[in-house]
Amino acid sequence: MQVGRRSATTVVGMIANIRVDTPDGVQLAVTDPGGDAPPLLAVHATGFCGEVLRPMCSAMGDAYRCITFDQRGHGMSSPPADRNFDWHGFATDVLSVVDALGLTRPAGFGHSCGGAALLLAEEARPGTFSALYCYEPVVYPSDEPLDPSMDNNPLSAGAMRRRETFASREEALANFAAKAPFDCLDPQVLAAYVECGFVTGPEGDGGPVSLACERENEALVYANGFSHDAYARLGEVACPVTLACGSETDAFGVDFLQAFAARLPKSRVLVMEGLGHFGPLENPRTLADSLLGSLADTASA
Repeated sequence: MQVGRRSATTVVGMIANIRVDTPDGVQLAVTDPGGDAPPLLAVHATGFCGEVLRPMCSAMGDAYRCITFDQRGHGMSSPPADRNFDWHGFATDVLSVVDALGLTRPAGFGHSCGGAALLLAEEARPGTFSALYCYEPVVYPSDEPLDPSMDNNPLSAGAMRRRETFASREEALANFAAKAPFDCLDPQVLAAYVECGFVTGPEGDGGPVSLACERENEALVYANGFSHDAYARLGEVACPVTLACGSETDAFGVDFLQAFAARLPKSRVLVMEGLGHFGPLENPRTLADSLLGSLADTASA
C-alpha cells in the first residue's frame, strides 16, 4: 500500500524539487537529482534540513541517485497540524517519499534522528530498503520506551534557548561559524544550512531570516526522542545495516551501537576516527567514502 503521493514538481537545472503529501497531511519538500543510478535516500538530523547532506552526496559522484528531503517541521516541509512529533511520523515521511517517487528497494543513509527514521520505516515495512547506513541513530536501548517529556531534557531546553531570527543570512552564517557545535561543520554544509534551514520575512531576500525549524517544534522532537519502539523491533529489520559513530562522540557511541547490532539480523559497527556526533556534517567526504564502501560490501556479500 502506498502512503505518499507527489503533489507538485519544480525543475531547477537537472534537479527536481518535489512536494510529497503524507497520509497525515504533512507536505514534504524533496530534492531528487534523477538519473539512472541506484537510488539512495538520505535523511538528516533534528534541527537541520535535507540539503546539509548534499555535500556528502556530491562526494559520492554519480554512483547513486541521492535523494534528500526535509523531515516534517524542518526546512521547507510543514509540521504536523497537531504538533505531534511522535517519531513514527518521521518513518511515515520516509515511506511517503519512497512511495511517491516509486523507489524500489533503495539504499538509505540516516544521521541521528534520520537513522532512527530509517530503522522505524524498515520495521514498519520490512524489505523497503536494500541496505541502511545509520550514523549514530537515536534509539533508546530498552524494550520499554520512555514517555515523551521536555522536563529535565537538556536537548529540549537547549532548543528553546536558540536564537530564532537574524538580520540577514550573512549574520546567521557568521554567528554559527563562530559557535559550537556549528563551528565544526564543513563550510559547504554550514552554507547549505543557512541557505535552506532559514526562511525570509516579509522584507524578502536581504532582510531578516528565521529558523525554518521553529525552536518549539525542535524541542518537541527531542522530547519524543526516546519514546519510540525501534529498539524492541530491531529484529524485524530485514536488510543489512551499517551502524557508525564518531570516536569523539558525546552521544551514541560504540557501546550503544553494539547493543543495537546484537539485535539486528545483519549488521556491522564502524567507528570513524576524529569525528563527533555531527560526523556527516563535519567531514562529508570521509562519510561518503565510508558509505560507498559499506554499500559495495553489501552488494558483494
